[in-house]
This record gives sequence, C-alpha cells and structure tokens, in this order.
Amino acid sequence: RWIKFEEKVEEDGERWSMPHVPVLHLHSLFQLRTCLQKGTVLLDLEALSFKEIIDKALSGQPEEAELQPELKVQLAALLLRQPRHQPSTSLLQRLAQLSTSPCRGRPGSWPWAVPLGRAEGRSEPRAQLSATPLKEQLRNQFQKKIPAGAEAAHVAVGEVEFLEKPFSAFIRLRRGVALGSLAEVALPSRFLFILLGPQAKGNTYHEVGRAMATLLTDELFQRVAWQAEHREDLITGMEVFLDELAVLPPGKWDPSAHIPPPSCLLSPRRRTTMHPPDHQSQYNGDMAAAADRAGLGCLDSREELERTGRLFGGLLRDMRRKVPWYRSDFSDALHPQCLSAVLYIYLVTVTNAITFGGMLGEATANMQGVLESFLGTAFAGSIFCLFSGQPLTILSSTGPVLVFERLLFSFSQDHGLDYLEFRLWIGLWVAFFGLVLVATEASHLVRYFTRFTEEGFCALISLIFIHDALKKMWGLADTFPINWQYRLDDVTSYSCSCNLYGPFSQVGGPKVSVCDLSLLPAPSLQPPTALAGLSRTQCLGQGGHLLGTSCRYVPDITLVSFLLFGGTFLSCAALKRFRSSRYFPVGVRNLVSDFAIILAILTSCAVDATLGLETPKLLVPSELKPTNPVRGWIVLPFGANPWWVCLVSALPAVLVTILIFMDQQITAVILNRREYKLQKGAGFHLDLLCVSLLMAITSATGLPWYVSATVISLAHMESLRKESTTSAPGEHPDFLGIREQRLTGLAVFILTGLSVFMAPVLKHIPMPVLYGVFLHMGVAALNSIQLTERVRLLLMPAKHQPDLPYLQHVPLRRVHLFTITQLLCLALLWALKSTTAALLFPVMV
Repeated sequence: RWIKFEEKVEEDGERWSMPHVPVLHLHSLFQLRTCLQKGTVLLDLEALSFKEIIDKALSGQPEEAELQPELKVQLAALLLRQPRHQPSTSLLQRLAQLSTSPCRGRPGSWPWAVPLGRAEGRSEPRAQLSATPLKEQLRNQFQKKIPAGAEAAHVAVGEVEFLEKPFSAFIRLRRGVALGSLAEVALPSRFLFILLGPQAKGNTYHEVGRAMATLLTDELFQRVAWQAEHREDLITGMEVFLDELAVLPPGKWDPSAHIPPPSCLLSPRRRTTMHPPDHQSQYNGDMAAAADRAGLGCLDSREELERTGRLFGGLLRDMRRKVPWYRSDFSDALHPQCLSAVLYIYLVTVTNAITFGGMLGEATANMQGVLESFLGTAFAGSIFCLFSGQPLTILSSTGPVLVFERLLFSFSQDHGLDYLEFRLWIGLWVAFFGLVLVATEASHLVRYFTRFTEEGFCALISLIFIHDALKKMWGLADTFPINWQYRLDDVTSYSCSCNLYGPFSQVGGPKVSVCDLSLLPAPSLQPPTALAGLSRTQCLGQGGHLLGTSCRYVPDITLVSFLLFGGTFLSCAALKRFRSSRYFPVGVRNLVSDFAIILAILTSCAVDATLGLETPKLLVPSELKPTNPVRGWIVLPFGANPWWVCLVSALPAVLVTILIFMDQQITAVILNRREYKLQKGAGFHLDLLCVSLLMAITSATGLPWYVSATVISLAHMESLRKESTTSAPGEHPDFLGIREQRLTGLAVFILTGLSVFMAPVLKHIPMPVLYGVFLHMGVAALNSIQLTERVRLLLMPAKHQPDLPYLQHVPLRRVHLFTITQLLCLALLWALKSTTAALLFPVMV
C-alpha cells in the first residue's frame, strides 16, 4: 500500500513493513509505458459501482486486444471477488490474539493469505465484493493517517491460467465513487489500474503494478492524471517522471534494504525548476506555479511595514487588520495545548519576575522590588495581550532597562533628587516620543533589519539566559558551600554547637570566651543539654553564634540542586523531542510533547520532595504593600524635585526611547518571521503604541518598565506549534503554524498577579528546577537561529557537512567569513553588556 511511501506485508503475513522509498526496476517502467500505449484507457468514466466499471473496461478494449466473450466473463468474475486485506491491529488486539492462540503457525507464504479463524465481518476467500464497507474497514485505525478529502487508487495485478495475452486497463472516474469493500479503508475511489496476464510472469506484473502505484503517489504525475484528456497526456506525464529518474547501479547497494523516507522533500515547483521538461504541457507548469503562489502568497507580502504617508496611518491599518480576528483570538485558544503553554510560561514568568525584582530592589534601595515586579508584570502583560498587535509577545524587564534604572537611581542619590519623581517624567517623555514614532510610522524602518541583526540580537539574549541560569546555580555553592577538606578519617572531629555567651567583658574583670570553659563564672554556665537543644534559627535569634568545624557546610544541598538543574534541563529536551519518538501511539507522543516542560517540572519537584532536603525554593511576596514603606502606589509629578527636572528629563528619555524602540521592534521582527507561518498578521505600530502608553502608567505607579522579552516570547510560540494530525506513514508531520490567540498570555499574566495568594503552593518548587527550565529556553532559542548551524560547520570537515541549501550556492569560505564576523560582533556586544555602556546595546545591535 502507498500513501506517500511504500509499505509491504512482511513474509510472515502478520504486519506491515516500515515505510520506505520505493525502488523500481527500470524495465518495469518501460513495460508500464507499453501498457498505457496499447492497453485500455478510460478517462472520466461515469460509473456507480465496481461491477459497472469492470463491464465498461472489458467492453472498451481496443479491437486488436479484445478478449473472447467467455474470457470476459471469467475475468469479470475474478475481478469481482472480495480482495483480502492485511488488517491493521493495535497492540491490545495483538496481545489478545497471542493469548488466545499463542502457538498459531505461519498462515502462509503469500501476503494475502490469512489464518482460518477469521474475525466477524471478514469475507470468505470466494465471496463476492460487497457493495457496502465491511466492519473491519470502518474500524481500521489506518484511516487516521489519511488526510481529509483523500481518494483511493486501486492497482490490481496478477497471473491467471485462462489468459494467453496480458489485459491492462487504466481508468479515471469522473467523480469519486465508494466501491464498497474494495479498499482497505472506506474512501471514495478515483483511479484504477488492472494488469492480468498468463502464468510464469507474476513477478513482472507485480513490478509493473508497483511502478503504477508509485506514479500515482507522485504529485506531478497526479496533476497530469487528473487533467489528462487523451492517452498521450498520460504518456507525456510518464516521460516527465522518467526525466527525473535516478538509477542506482547494481552491486553498489543492497536491494533488500529499505531506504528510509527523507526528513524533507522538494516541492513540486522546485522539482519543476530543477528539472525543466521540454515536452511538459504548459498548463501543468502554470498549475504548479499557481499552487506555490497560493501557499506562500500570504508570506510574501509585508504590507504592515509599508508607509501610508498619513499621520497614524500605519496604526489604523494595524487596527483594521487585527479587529476581524479579535473573536477568534479567544476561541482559537480552546485546545489542550494552550493549557500546557499557560503553565509553562507562567512558571517562567514568575521566576523571571522574582529575578529581576530582586535585582531592581538591590539597585534602587527597594523603591522597586519583587512585589512591584509581580504587579507590574501582571498589569502590563494583561493590557498588552488584550490590545496589542502580536499578543503572543511576553513582556518583561530586560537587562538594558535594569542598567538604566541603576544609573538613574545613583544619579538621583548623588544630586539629591527624588528617584521616582525623576523617573516619572522620563517615562512620560518616553511615552510622548513613542506616540510620535507611531504617528510618523517609524516602524517601517524594521524592514531594514537583516538576518545579521536578528541573529545577533537573538543569540545575545539566548546566551544571557544560559549565562544567568549557570551563574545562579554557581551561586548556590557560595550559599551552601561544599566541604572540600572533608576526610572520612576525621569524622569524629566535625561538630557544630551554639554559643550564647560569645566574647564579652565583665566590669573590672577579664574577657571570657566559651573556648575556655574553666574561666566561665559558675552562675552563668548553661547546662549542656540546653545548648544542644537549640536549633540554628533559635541560636541566632537569641543573639548567639555557631561554633564548630562543620557549621558552614550544608551536606548534599549543592549536589542535589545541580542534579535537579541538569535533570530538569535534560528532561525538557528529551520530552520535547518525544513527538518524533518511535514509542507509543501518536496521540500519546503529542500529549507528552505538549506538556513536556510541565512533566519535567513535576517530576523534579517529586524527586525533591522525596529526598526531603532543604533546597532553595520559589518564594513570592505574600502581602500587597510596597517593598519600601517610604513610597506609595502613586507617584506625584511635582513637589520633591525642582521644576526644571520635568524639562531636563527629556534628554535621558531620548536614550530610553531608542532602547525601547530597538528592543521591542527587533523582538517583533524575530517573532513575525515567515517560517512561523502566522496567518493573522503583525502589528508593529500597535505594539509600539501599547508599550509607550504602558510606560506612562507604570511610571506613574512606580512599577518597572516592560518591553518584549525575546527568549520567553520564542518559548511561548514554540509551545503553541501546530502540526498536521494526519501524515503518511514515514512522513514527518507538516508544520502548520502557530496557534495564534490572546488567551494564553492573558492567563499567564493573571496568574502572575494572583501568585501573591498562591505562595503556599509555589514554595514547594525548587529554584534549581526553574533555572533548568531557563537553561532549556536559552538553548532552544539559540538552536532556532542559523548562526548556531553555521558555527557547527566551522568545526565540521567538509565531507561530513550536511547538504544545506545555502552551501549549494555560496562558497564555503564566504559562509565561514560571515559566521566569524557575526561571532566577533557578538563578542563585542557581550563585552558592552557587561559595562555601564549597556544602555547603548540596542543601538549597537
């Protein structure tokens, strides 16, 4: 059987083989061409049953090949017999058959032989063809592999004793007709090919039938077969097929080996371009080009980046483009995959908010802390998801913004200015400049961002995620240090005790230390049992301190944290690739892949809970009050700073505007790449408007500033990938695009705001587990760009390099030069990021 690749029944007649690329004998193709030239060819035949088709095929023979009437009767009776299909059974059915007949012998040497104990509904060997589908056809699990709207083609070949010369017929029905129990699955039929001949040539007929089946699965020949008006059109289509044919020389390969299907196939248009046939009919080429334009037309146009020449013209066009999709932006989220995306991105967003909130608190003396980061993320993200042009974007604080906040706070402290009021005016100016950029359609400059820019920006942000995850884990070794001087033989000398009588001075007396117990006054001596009964927290709480060689070390914490970190990262990567695994049914594989990150986190949390060690946990604020009690929730524009501060703030606001514009728009370009196959269009102007207005609101409330987070947004989109649910055996599922909707992002940010009330649940999640997720996100984003692929080429000998398209058109030395230049620029950006000049990072990109 064929859908796109060939499957054969194995010799034992029990199962289908692995899908493989069909290998044809060249002589069988020539014989097939002879059959089309001299045999019966019926195009657009009107028939409603298989019997009617056979009758018309036998009566429509050429005069020189017409059969005797008695042979026609015998041939019709033979063709109308019920064929025997190889059933596709599930694992449970095979186990049930094994338990009922564990010693069943081999049923026969022919693929169509079946054991005597047939299931109910299976036809007898000599039964006539049924006009209605059998039960086994309707229950056949193989039908799940067949796409909607597919039609069947039947190839019947064999040898019979009553024929002296071959009989062949190629039939195309005018409309698809259900032919009862003829097919393995209940599908309408369109094409039939019959080849019967005298005995002793059964293998030859079999190979001709394989050649016809292979032709009918070829996309270019399908178009010819559908539109052919004469016999010559079919022969021309076959000649085109022969023009593309490649021959494997005998003795250089194993004919019994199955060639596995390739990971990707050439499109019909590329095949036509690479092998332009001189004698191909013109309408076939036009049809191929039209089909290719239809599939890619929506991606060629970037009209959202074209200037209208009117104030806010681009913004109005974005709004008109997005409004028709607004209702579907919520209905399209009703899919289990979206639940997985919400849980995954929620945990990442919470961890990111805690990380940046802690760093902001250190940089601004808690004027902005973890709670402000949570509330700001929830508010800004929710508003953006509701009204933005690309709701798949996830907002977050970024490194350059953090550097600016640190510098601004230091400047305010040095010059006696109120930090929040100064920051308010900068935010208002940034919002104003953003509105000017939206009004003048400045986002059209995005069209000049090249792959060089996109890859440099994405690679740097990905490396920052990887670096920060590893840096956080390395910091655990300082918090929970490892005793590198531990020796098993010295175990008796390791101890830790509480000293409540630390070094003190008595009036008129000497200093007494607990190290010299003989000098302690008798009334002040506490019983040893009381000292031993105090915990570390109680000891430190009562003003004591710890004494001993093992007080600084916490056994197992660092080791287990690194194991959780690495285990989570590897689990995320392995479970994400489980979709292409060979194990379990496709539904199970897809479910595991969709929930890969959540399963990895739950597994790691279960391991941590089982071990019972005090690994660092996710801690979120539990009270709704400002981190710094000096500040309130509303920042007043006047009162604390001189009046001229509102004017001077325009200067740093220009720098922040450039920073926000470049950071936002580069991320938007990356998210709206053509390879993601987005159908609802982008909204560059609308996104920039939302970010600008949010700048004003977050500045007035003293919340952090937010812009698109590249790595988290890419992880959000990757978690919403859509793939075809029906694919031919051996064929990789087709990537259909991204599940575009607003509900997942909105749910993520609402849950982030509610995290304050979910602290008792979230405190059970170890931080190393979330750092492992961060590492997975950084690595996944880094692997999504071509730069990583080209870096591998630098380390790979030419004979082992993959057959990449750009290597076929660009000299290898130029590819390496381009890659090295990108790496040098990336190193420069990394060095710039590590200094106070990080504010210029987006401009340098």
